[in-house]
Amino acid sequence: MSKKRVIHWFNQLKNNYLTGYRLLYLLAAAVGLGVGLAAVIIKNLVHFIREALENSFHGEYTRYYIFILPVIGILLVIIFIRYINKKPVGHGIPGVLFSISKNNGIMQSHNLYSSIITSALTVGFGGSVGLEGPTVATGGAIGSNVGRLLKLRYKDIMLLISCACAGAMSAIFKAPIAGIVFALEVIMLDLTMWAIIPLLIASASAALTSYLFLGQNVLYPFQLAEEFEMNQIHYYLLLGLLVGLLSVYFTRTYIRISGVFEKMKGPWKRMLLAGGLLGLILFLFPSLYGEGYEVVNQGLRGEYYHLFENTFFEGWHASFILLVIYILLVITLKVVATTLTFAAGGIGGIFAPSLFMGANAGLLFGIILNHIGVAVPVSNMALIGMAGMIAGVIHAPLTAIFLIAEITGGYELFFPLMLASTIAFGTARYFVKNSVYTVQLAKRGELMTHHKDRNILLMMKVSELIETNFSTVHPDDTLRDLVRVITRSSRNIFPVVDKDNKFLGIVKLDDIRHIMFNQEMYDNTRVRDLMIKPQFTIESNEQMEEVARKFAESGRYNIAVLREGKYLGFVSRARVFSSYREMLKYFSDD
Repeated sequence: MSKKRVIHWFNQLKNNYLTGYRLLYLLAAAVGLGVGLAAVIIKNLVHFIREALENSFHGEYTRYYIFILPVIGILLVIIFIRYINKKPVGHGIPGVLFSISKNNGIMQSHNLYSSIITSALTVGFGGSVGLEGPTVATGGAIGSNVGRLLKLRYKDIMLLISCACAGAMSAIFKAPIAGIVFALEVIMLDLTMWAIIPLLIASASAALTSYLFLGQNVLYPFQLAEEFEMNQIHYYLLLGLLVGLLSVYFTRTYIRISGVFEKMKGPWKRMLLAGGLLGLILFLFPSLYGEGYEVVNQGLRGEYYHLFENTFFEGWHASFILLVIYILLVITLKVVATTLTFAAGGIGGIFAPSLFMGANAGLLFGIILNHIGVAVPVSNMALIGMAGMIAGVIHAPLTAIFLIAEITGGYELFFPLMLASTIAFGTARYFVKNSVYTVQLAKRGELMTHHKDRNILLMMKVSELIETNFSTVHPDDTLRDLVRVITRSSRNIFPVVDKDNKFLGIVKLDDIRHIMFNQEMYDNTRVRDLMIKPQFTIESNEQMEEVARKFAESGRYNIAVLREGKYLGFVSRARVFSSYREMLKYFSDD
């Protein structure tokens, strides 16, 4: 069926049967189904690749295969991106946030499949990342392209993207409530009631699809060994604080290592160096290989011997000091392995690494407390550590609480989950204002928040507001020349530029009104003697929030717009306000 026939059929259906919100409900269900299938495909691809590799490479040399397999997987990813896809593939959630804030909700159609292929190769071959980010990217692309295909309003496209992201989290983690909370807390910008029903429908349909193909078992089975006791509350609060600090370490380490490799020219050089370092870390610490689900499940049972299997450190667990040192190394090196996977060219997400670090941090905390004579359930600490780490790394405490409760079945510990997640989030937010997902967007001024005024300004562009009907004059022009220009102009400001169109200043009509009819000054007075250099100018790529600040501080009604010092035109306070009101009305109109 051609694209035109699809649109024609859709319009007939919309006009005859789907009035009001019923259309969005139907599309939300369809998007949820599509995202659920995407999650099933990506999970099965990873499982297929991993089984094929395990059947091909096993025995006494397994440790050496771990060294090289992730590099091979990343090499295949780079080849796919450069020579088959021929377009960059983002890391998921940051790409979705960027498309919402600066790209009008447009996600390229190749994201419908490219994130699935590249992340399956990365994780299937042992890259130390997760699958949730690429699944969210695929879901966002489904929502974006469905909305664009059917020519929906921008606001409806944003809702479909949010529905797709909720469905992605719901399907990949089998956590429908956490999927909705994630969309509201991380993706969505306008938290109105009209969006709740489509989110519910998308999340439920995605989860049902995942249950149908992958079963209904929770991702991390958890058995409550001991119930929560109020006399242990301070230990959970302390764990939240420690995991919050660990989240700060995660974010800063990720940013610093990424920054070092971003400065390196050439993808092959980055792949060889980062891939080699990744292989070395995995060779020494095999538990960092892949997503780490098995390691997390062992931690939730309070076990740690698996961390030492097939390593050079197998005897260390007999010594408490060496045990603590080794688990600390595993925890702190996980984010290094994750960042190196990304730096080398791999595609994945950071939820799984965060869960890995949180579970092992809680496990270690419980081991230490029991060693010094404080009897606490180690498995409970591992569970709480997972929630705290998610809350601190992605700055989403509600997502952390519901996600961990759903994927483990640990609802009996809901109260300590709330406490630890809140403390971890507050601690992380105190030291790092933005999450791993949003720190780069915030630096570039491209981050949307739940602050509607800022979001509207962020979506406005200086280039769309420039007025060019101002007559320019040159510094060597005489007052006579200036008067001629004034008689032909409807403006009261005259930008002064040189022969290369470089902006030098302005002449205001009010400043020369008292001499403009004094003909004795016509030929011996130059524009350079009459112009003033304004305190504020605007760059053509400047963010509108900064533009609004300049209008407020200067009190001006018009400010010149420049590009690398060259004059482009003016932006007026009235036009900014008018454009703002139009966009606010557009996005607030239900």
